[in-house]
Amino acid sequence: MKKAEYSERGPVPQDVIDIVDMTLPPLSAGQVLIEVLAAPINPSDVLTLTGQYGLLPPLPAVGGNEGVARVVELGSEVDANLSGRTVLLPVGVGTWRTHLIADAKGLIVLPDGLDVQQLAMLSINPPTASLMLSDFVALQPGHWVIQNAANSAVGSYLIGLARLRGFHCVNIVRRESAVDAVKNAGGDVVLVDGDKLAKRVAEATGSAAIKLGIDAVGGAATDNLARCLAPGATLVNYGAMSGEPCQISPASFVFRDITLRGFWLSQWFRTATPQRRAEVFGEIGKYIATGKLRATVQATFPLREIKQAVAAAAAGERDGKVLLLPNA
Repeated sequence: MKKAEYSERGPVPQDVIDIVDMTLPPLSAGQVLIEVLAAPINPSDVLTLTGQYGLLPPLPAVGGNEGVARVVELGSEVDANLSGRTVLLPVGVGTWRTHLIADAKGLIVLPDGLDVQQLAMLSINPPTASLMLSDFVALQPGHWVIQNAANSAVGSYLIGLARLRGFHCVNIVRRESAVDAVKNAGGDVVLVDGDKLAKRVAEATGSAAIKLGIDAVGGAATDNLARCLAPGATLVNYGAMSGEPCQISPASFVFRDITLRGFWLSQWFRTATPQRRAEVFGEIGKYIATGKLRATVQATFPLREIKQAVAAAAAGERDGKVLLLPNA
């Protein structure tokens, strides 16, 4: 049994994480041993390694916040039907490892026979995309939304969910080489960020009134999106891929009544009711199970190649998710 652990944080994320042997204690009543099948490396995971994320675990820590696993051993007082089932890992348990122990009652059992790589990405990026589309502006079928970082994992899910809900989506990327991938993912309009973005968006959409903007980049890109929005619209920021704080012109606030909001999934988890969580994950799970919602996987790595995997995930030019297959 092994885990990918870090005892310090630093500017080069792959330099601070290493593979460590581990031994797990015997199972207690109500516990199960699970074998990790797949776990993604998200931008938030990379920022946690560099110390730039908003919530940092105490050190030493095991990397990874989501994934999917198989139950391989049952403790006492656990339903025998759970043996061999595929389960969603609890968020934040440190999923970059071959095995872990979990309480059986807290596990979400997933349907058998589905793509475990797609299921491994269910817990963070899809609900982020879903909630930003639903919880800030009351969009109706036919309405437009605009996002940047459209070639990211959240961007890909947002494109799919917007289409399933009948919305049109303007998708902004930061490099020309990302355009085709976003078009292939179903993006209605795909443009490269830069000069005269608002004019180009208006031309591409027939001057549609865009009521919702979604920003993952920060810096000048935030203001570029704001200029594309209709008066009274809302702009939601959920990241800073540029490494810079959001920049937005006072004119957007004062004369066009643009509202800038922030979204953090961890905060939503703390406040959402169990019923609301079930609604969100029920919709997402259904779409993933039927193949209507998918994210591109660029590369997979065994756990022993954790340094190469983190380096690949941290690379700037990437058109898909990097996944760990810990027991490969």
